[in-house]
Amino acid sequence: MADTLEFNEIYQEVKGSMNDGRLRLSRQGVIFKNSKTGKVDNIQASELAEGVWRRVALGHGLKLLTKNGHVYKYDGFRESEFDKLSDFFKAHYCLELAEKDLCVKGWNWGTVRFGGQLLSFDIGEQPVFEIPLSNVSQCTTGKNEVTLEFHQNDDAEVSLMEVRFYVPPTQEDGVDPVEAFAQNVLSKADVIQATGDAICIFRELQCLTPRGRYDIRIYPTFLHLHGKTFDYKIPYTTVLRLFLLPHKDQRQMFFVISLDPPIKQGQTRYHFLILLFSKDEDISLTLNMNEEEVEKRFEGRLTKNMSGSLYEMVSRVMKALVNRKITVPGNFQGHSGAQCITCSYKASSGLLYPLERGFIYVHKPPVHIRFDEISFVNFARGTTTTRSFDFEIETKQGTQYTFSSIEREEYGKLFDFVNAKKLNIKNRGLKEGMKQSYDEYADSDEDQHDAYLERMKEEGKIREENANDSSDGSGEETDESFNPGEEDDDVAEEFDSNASASSSSGDGDSDRDDKKPAKKAKIVKDRKPRKKQPESKKGKDPNAPKRPMSAYMLWLNASREKIKSDHPGISITDLSKKAGELWKAMSKEKKEEWDRKAEDARRDYEKAMKEYSKSDSHRGERSKKKKKKQEKQVKGKGDKKGAASKSSSSKSLAKGMSDSFKSKEFVSSDESSSAESKKEDSEDEGAASPPPSSEDSASGSD
Repeated sequence: MADTLEFNEIYQEVKGSMNDGRLRLSRQGVIFKNSKTGKVDNIQASELAEGVWRRVALGHGLKLLTKNGHVYKYDGFRESEFDKLSDFFKAHYCLELAEKDLCVKGWNWGTVRFGGQLLSFDIGEQPVFEIPLSNVSQCTTGKNEVTLEFHQNDDAEVSLMEVRFYVPPTQEDGVDPVEAFAQNVLSKADVIQATGDAICIFRELQCLTPRGRYDIRIYPTFLHLHGKTFDYKIPYTTVLRLFLLPHKDQRQMFFVISLDPPIKQGQTRYHFLILLFSKDEDISLTLNMNEEEVEKRFEGRLTKNMSGSLYEMVSRVMKALVNRKITVPGNFQGHSGAQCITCSYKASSGLLYPLERGFIYVHKPPVHIRFDEISFVNFARGTTTTRSFDFEIETKQGTQYTFSSIEREEYGKLFDFVNAKKLNIKNRGLKEGMKQSYDEYADSDEDQHDAYLERMKEEGKIREENANDSSDGSGEETDESFNPGEEDDDVAEEFDSNASASSSSGDGDSDRDDKKPAKKAKIVKDRKPRKKQPESKKGKDPNAPKRPMSAYMLWLNASREKIKSDHPGISITDLSKKAGELWKAMSKEKKEEWDRKAEDARRDYEKAMKEYSKSDSHRGERSKKKKKKQEKQVKGKGDKKGAASKSSSSKSLAKGMSDSFKSKEFVSSDESSSAESKKEDSEDEGAASPPPSSEDSASGSD
């Protein structure tokens, strides 16, 4: 048998919500890692007291009970995995994995049993439902009635807030069953009561999130933030991580407390508590406990009287009470020597700290990203200036974070850090078809290498090559399609003059053409045909019916004000994202209601379009007739213009022929006729005259 069993996509039930993660069973115990928060629950094999296999909503589930009363529930197993789990429990934990089915009779009376931190409502021997008492926030009693109130769960869409139990009176003297019921609940419930004195108090601490100055009272089981407007009670069990981060100016310190679940202020949720301290501020602290109690409880981590910097005292006390390590920046150093990078996130400037196992951004809004949830990172060119760049992070869940306006000098340090942590870099390699690889940049003499810039250069070269290929092809087509006979009159006259200059005639016109340099023929390139512009752009008729909206747009218009009221100050883009999430999470029945409304709107639109098209048909016929009439008029004018141009070209051609060519009959005629023709030529030098017609030339030859 294998020593370990691993299951992916297992859901742990915590405070009514299902958190997905990975479950691993080994000889040493059971380990569950939450995919969302990275929190690890470790149950030692020696602590396991009972294992129960049962059918649940998500398939089959495993309930583990420990000897100290804790209950762990894991759902998402398949029925075929029961035998494998049962054999593993027998071999390594010496436990029998019992099968228990829930009662589904629907009865509302039964027996309440308290076992550890679990309240079980049973009918006979079968449980109907179970309530973890750690979820109870308040327990009140009435006549024969007990009311349990629960903590609000922000991760669940619908959460249970209250349950009432009717307790029938009994005949036993001296024992009130209602009070006994309430005491059993309160002994295990997570009810925060500020009873007794605080261990210590820190006055007027500057808090960035939530903003304001608060007195922090340290109690044995919870932290009390007391401000002018709001009070917060934070159980130490909700503290996930502690961070101590130096400011870039080296004069201040951030102390960050990560919370899960977050604290609430109206509709706002604060997942991080950020305190800002000055390094120069000192304090002398005395704990409200005697020395023996301090030594017994904290085992040397704290003393009754302590003094030092304020941020050191706060972090030291929190570390001892929460029993978690404090995360500090690792060996990363930026260009300026600081352990952080100045950047912007969501239009707010802040500081990005590369840690040993993740990134954290402070402070508005605070963001913590672990390396194990990062899919890849990307270095992108800044959109506004070349002196900065953007650092993009995308998680495995598809969430993208963009830290912009990072100084170019920080690129080398940040790239080396990301490369050393073996994170996937999206733009490390070049696109397909490019022979260069990123490794070639390592031997360059430059101090900093921009993979994004090099990729853009390569893409530019490819575009230039494609452009040259297309221009060469178009040049060949131009040579083939070039035809001077089809050009306009000016080009034709130039070619006529060249032809007369090369002829062997000895008249005055040809001599002048020989003295002047010959004009080069215009080469007209065959341009690409332009898109045919419509003769008259059809304007939109204001009387035409409007197109119907989709089901989503109808729902968005009806719900926009409600979303704005639920999220005051939300931007347009965030409102669109939130609306998309709400629409995606909406049930099928609600979507069908909006689909029906969209279908009705579409039918109304089609009906209106039919009526509109009928009323518009008469106007359309008149416009068509008018358009045809205009086309005929334009065509007639074009024919006249073409005939005139043909006659003018024939006349100029005849003139050239008469000047440069003399027939045999004209040469052999008598001297008188030749003298008359010379006299006419000399008279016509100053004034232009039309060329002789064919009849005149015929009579002259006669």
